Amino acid sequence: MAGAAAPAGTLVVVVKGYPRLSETFIAQELLGLERAGLALEIVALRHPTDAATHPVHAEIRAPVRYLPEYLYQECRRVLRGWWRARRLPGYRAARAAFLADLARDRSPNRVRRFGQALVLAAELDPRCTRLHAHFLHTPASVTRYASLLTGLPWTASAHAKDIWTSPDWDLAVKLADARWVVTCTRAGHARLNALAPTDGRVHLSYHGLDLDRFPPYPAPRPPRDGRGEPVRLLAVGRAVDKKGFDLLLAALARLPPALAWTLAHVGGGARLPALRAQAQALGLGARIEWLGALPQTAVLERYRAADLFVLPCRVSADGDRDGLPNVLVEAASQRLACLSTRVSGVPELLDDGVSGVLVEPGDVAALAAALERLIRDPALRERLGAAAEARVRAHFDHAACLGGLLALFGAGPAADA
Repeated sequence: MAGAAAPAGTLVVVVKGYPRLSETFIAQELLGLERAGLALEIVALRHPTDAATHPVHAEIRAPVRYLPEYLYQECRRVLRGWWRARRLPGYRAARAAFLADLARDRSPNRVRRFGQALVLAAELDPRCTRLHAHFLHTPASVTRYASLLTGLPWTASAHAKDIWTSPDWDLAVKLADARWVVTCTRAGHARLNALAPTDGRVHLSYHGLDLDRFPPYPAPRPPRDGRGEPVRLLAVGRAVDKKGFDLLLAALARLPPALAWTLAHVGGGARLPALRAQAQALGLGARIEWLGALPQTAVLERYRAADLFVLPCRVSADGDRDGLPNVLVEAASQRLACLSTRVSGVPELLDDGVSGVLVEPGDVAALAAALERLIRDPALRERLGAAAEARVRAHFDHAACLGGLLALFGAGPAADA
């Protein structure tokens, strides 16, 4: 951002875990903020569990600090944090807020978040001038308490699970305390705006995609139509309920046996064993490759090798759902036709019949019909993929999407206008 004046002081960004393969959008944003001149420190509530990282993680220079994941594991550190934090001018206000929250949420998780906030506030670098939380559930709880303890302003980015599974009262108190909140879909924006104390506190900011890492796909795809060489299906996402991969397997089992297709799945997750067992029980095991979590460069290769991307998102029983899955934006950037569902922000990217195909969430019969149609029609896939790529490159460029966020942080040309 040439000519942009970055605010003085360090921005402490609180995240649930870092680094995470499934949260490339956060890493991409952190790198963009650094390149715009903001000094960052990353504070994570959990240590990483993924064996690999994405290239973007190696490019981020910000130091990373980890709070005690469970308070009993670092008792002395927590006690030191409490001893120091109780001398801070905002301790009484923070304690009162915590007790009010605890009265409505009597869980060990609530106690843990206050303990983590005590450690964060006590160990805060004096150069820190503000706090920012990624996700409005647990990271924002820690950040809010730390803000009350220190008197530093705080802001937040809301995404999906945090918006749809947090109780209204919890979201409302955080929206009342935060300077501003950004979220990445119109559906999420509408829910948060209805709970915010004033209009204008909640902002819409798509994550976008770093198109330098996802250059245009260089050649037409082979016109596979399911009669000879198998059509290559690709699904990318964690094996969790809201992704709907069990529905995908059920839909694939409905396809005509003679229709030639294969499926590659990329992603980790607790439900992988159950999905593998389901595929075997349905007689699909020989057609499916389970690849596990992969770094971004390897996922890009998979997008380019595929003929059709499938992500049958749904709303889980607890209300959890996707926002606008970044993997859909990534797949579309590679001129890959996408089949998904009308959940949350997905229709903000894919226009049914124009730049993708959307079915109702949970409708296995409709999903199977759409799969068969798209497998048999390579010309349709080519048309949809071309339209999806054009939309991504026109409206989901990360550099353009980052501009609004930089303005909120007081950096970048928009902030000086």
